[in-house]
Amino acid sequence: MTRTGLLLAAGASRRFGPDDKLLAVYHGRPLVTHAVKAMLATNLDRRIAIVASDAVADHLQGFEIIRINQSLQSDSLRAGLIAAQNPDRLLVALGDMPLVTAAHLTAILALTTDQQIAASHDGISPLPPACFPRSRIADLQMLKGDQGAGRLLKNLPADALIHAPDLLGDIDTPDQLARFD
Repeated sequence: MTRTGLLLAAGASRRFGPDDKLLAVYHGRPLVTHAVKAMLATNLDRRIAIVASDAVADHLQGFEIIRINQSLQSDSLRAGLIAAQNPDRLLVALGDMPLVTAAHLTAILALTTDQQIAASHDGISPLPPACFPRSRIADLQMLKGDQGAGRLLKNLPADALIHAPDLLGDIDTPDQLARFD
């Protein structure tokens, strides 16, 4: 079974201001490195990162780097899907979620079946990180515009979700860096 991790790290950081949020310092190191560390500690066959910045790419040792222009979420996913070449499992994680752990990513991988997506749940709704089996990757390819995988996670059954509200915050603005401490 081929298990590929896909780290999405090509966003425009519009709400963060002029700086790239993935390079903002969080707990002494760039924000993106927290997601990198978790994915590197997860048992995967491949790790692919979609980036728009060489500065972000410099922090992604151990990943195959796919560079794209800053674009819509579906463009990042599509670039990752092309690079991944239809794995048995595709674990999608976001570069701006610093509290996600390798244990959480591993649990999502383990919960995924050949027919069922597995995802995280923050107590309100399902969200990434999420894992897609080969049979559901075509659904990702159909996304358009600024749609991420969230639309595909909305109606997952409770037994396909891992409740982890303490891990699932993402950082979109500079003041959120301090609130995560």
